[in-house]
Amino acid sequence: HRGPDDRGFAVFDNAALGISRLSIIDLATGHQPIANEAKTCWIVYNGEIYNFPALREELEKRGYRFRTRSDTEVVLHAYEEWGDDCVRRLRGMFAFAIYDRKPSLKNDGHKESSDALLFLARDRLGEKPLYYYQDHDRFIFASEIKSILAHPAVRRRVNRAIIPLYLAHGYVPTPSTFFEGIYELPPGHILTVKDGHVSVCRYWDLPLPVSYGQAFSEKEYVTKVRELFEQAVQIRLISDVPLGAFLSGGLDSTAIVALMSRLMAQRVSTFAIGFADDPSFNELEYARFVARTYRTDHHEFIVRSDAIAQLPKLVWHYDQPFADSSAIPCYLVAQLSRQHVTVALTGEGGDDLFAGYERFAAARLAETYCRIPELLQGALARLLYLLPESTSYDGFVRHARRFVENAPLPLAERYLGWAGIFQNGFIRELVNENLNVDPISHFKSYFEQVQDADLIDQLLSVNIKTYLPGDLLVKTDRMTMANSLEARCPFLDHELLEFAQQIPATLKLKGRTAKYVLKRALEGLVPSEIIQRKKHGFGVPVGHWFRTSLKDYVRDTLLSADALHRGYFREEALRHLLEEHQSGRRDHGHRLWTLLTFEIWHQVFIDQEVTPCLSAPLEIRSGSFASSDG
Repeated sequence: HRGPDDRGFAVFDNAALGISRLSIIDLATGHQPIANEAKTCWIVYNGEIYNFPALREELEKRGYRFRTRSDTEVVLHAYEEWGDDCVRRLRGMFAFAIYDRKPSLKNDGHKESSDALLFLARDRLGEKPLYYYQDHDRFIFASEIKSILAHPAVRRRVNRAIIPLYLAHGYVPTPSTFFEGIYELPPGHILTVKDGHVSVCRYWDLPLPVSYGQAFSEKEYVTKVRELFEQAVQIRLISDVPLGAFLSGGLDSTAIVALMSRLMAQRVSTFAIGFADDPSFNELEYARFVARTYRTDHHEFIVRSDAIAQLPKLVWHYDQPFADSSAIPCYLVAQLSRQHVTVALTGEGGDDLFAGYERFAAARLAETYCRIPELLQGALARLLYLLPESTSYDGFVRHARRFVENAPLPLAERYLGWAGIFQNGFIRELVNENLNVDPISHFKSYFEQVQDADLIDQLLSVNIKTYLPGDLLVKTDRMTMANSLEARCPFLDHELLEFAQQIPATLKLKGRTAKYVLKRALEGLVPSEIIQRKKHGFGVPVGHWFRTSLKDYVRDTLLSADALHRGYFREEALRHLLEEHQSGRRDHGHRLWTLLTFEIWHQVFIDQEVTPCLSAPLEIRSGSFASSDG
């Protein structure tokens, strides 16, 4: 699914490289693995290097000759020229492996000694995945964990110590995975294997936010943001195959579609998702408005609760438990898109660079709230505890209760309480053994790196290092590549991101206006109705489903004899969660989804009793309209 177009391999005395390729650039001659002229270096590569034409020109001036038009060969020669430093010159998303025989070739030019090295690299933010396993005899790497598990020497053992972190975050923080002995190469890192030794080092880190006043005027910041954003979109339109865009009707996706409509000669293909069960989650009216505004070739799909049937398939693609329920619409919109295009631009990253999430504004509000007498705070908390929680997207009681419970806490605990799923008290009640892992302690290390920065800058930096690569980019990559669709994220261009780190927090969250500097930069490009629109996340009404059509399903799955026999979670705590949710007192939809995903993952990967149907796609009951027709 990650590479349906081409396959290749190269086998050496003590190494082997394999590739399944999704062909985007140089369809004819981009076959991998690619070797240099002397066949001393070989590469397998996943991703896109958007500045490869400029790098190719520079390398040609240095004497390198190219046999293909692909960016893969550019990466290989860049490694030959600059060694490990080649990654710092790459502008794009990538995970690649280079087997370098040059230090080890003997006189006959064929046999290599143990001095040969393997060089792995992953892009700065982690848009493309890379996992590895090692023991005394072997080193194995792959784009997905299931490829490593295919090796007979690799045992499927659950990394039980990671359970509290998964319950807190909803994903497994790098470099750990849910499998003992298998690790994820962190974003912005390289890995070298030589003489049986593995070394991992960082080549890029998120720049520290500025801790002093404005270096430029507001107008200059606005102008530069617009310039870098336009450049980021334009370079991501390089493709030898059709491309389109995901369209939610929010600011970020609308801005991308607006620029694409200006830069592309043909009509932009756009793809949107709606929900049939709960109108509070539905954004289709805004997506349709944008499609009409830019006269796109628009397609949409309506998600219903029966989409839960896709869960085993989604879990199979993730390889690990993953608690973001928006994986369902992401998978379905990718499936819809793949019927028309091979590349889709997405709006991931806009909220992370420019303070778009409600938790950033909540952090500012918390400073005021904490000045209220504790007696009044306690009274408000008790009142909210007595009120039932609805499952609607904007459920007031749920949001208010989460705010007042976490606002008085230290910053790291407060942020995790708002962004995470289970809090420490919940985890202690739920987990059936005393696992010595504290999610808060794990999280504090990220805050310590930026503790002298502005409050909002601290939250932004931590968000970019945790939630963005651990949740958003995992979801986007796995669900699009599950459908052999490549996703490109202009907001994650590292030059735009590095400049955004220099912008004062007061221009990102200005008063109550989130993403202020970005909104200013998009004036005249994006309709004012979209710029002024309140933030709406990509949520899924799982809470509603678990009280109605999927009520019995979630209860029967979590309380099945097999699930309880495994002993991960206390039966009493599980029953309490289900009873509180289904009675309407509390909305535990996201928490139940987290546990449900874990259970399905265990059935698929550990028990291996559930085999996802991967051959037949879900029938797409989509609507399509040409926006010129209204």
